[in-house]
Amino acid sequence: MANNPIRVLLVDDHVVVRNGVRLMLGCEDDILIAGEAANSQEALRLVQAQEFDVALLDVAMPGRNGLELQRLIRNVSKPPAILFLSTYAEEVYAMRALKLGAAGYLTKDSPAPVLVAAVRKAASGGKYLTPGLAEKIAIAMGGSHGASHAALSDRELEVMKMIADGNSLVHIAANLHLSPNTVTTYRSRILQKLDLSSNAELTRYAMENGLLP
Repeated sequence: MANNPIRVLLVDDHVVVRNGVRLMLGCEDDILIAGEAANSQEALRLVQAQEFDVALLDVAMPGRNGLELQRLIRNVSKPPAILFLSTYAEEVYAMRALKLGAAGYLTKDSPAPVLVAAVRKAASGGKYLTPGLAEKIAIAMGGSHGASHAALSDRELEVMKMIADGNSLVHIAANLHLSPNTVTTYRSRILQKLDLSSNAELTRYAMENGLLP
């Protein structure tokens, strides 16, 4: 073990995922898994109580999602660099995460060498971009417009994915701690922004654009 290893916090609600990441990173002498959390509340408690160099966050978690947790972590006295490790494709959340200051965005099928390299890059203050993500950023900087869902707010995108996944508006409201009327309003905005007219069209759009895991 290195004298000053990179202290990593793993945040994922699936124990199997955390175990797999721990195995991939645990073979490296300069990386230490210094904490684990199953949700945003646990993660925030840990980063407030001790220092980490890198936090590996999932996007989809019970309660606050990874993007909301990222915003909260940025407010601690010595925030760790944020890396996302998600089942969602890069085009769904990567640009949003990077705009909030993330050091990188990886999908959960990334091989161990890529994950290790990303952790080291983030710990050194850099950003780790896959070739595909770098290309998307270049296109965005060139003024090319991506999929229409880029215009959705984080909450609208979350509601959209839940509708496309077959959840009722009542279930979505309970899960997100919102009123059914608020969720209905979100649905109307989403359909308007995407120029869609029904849940069926919304679901098809989500599938065609890789918005479902």
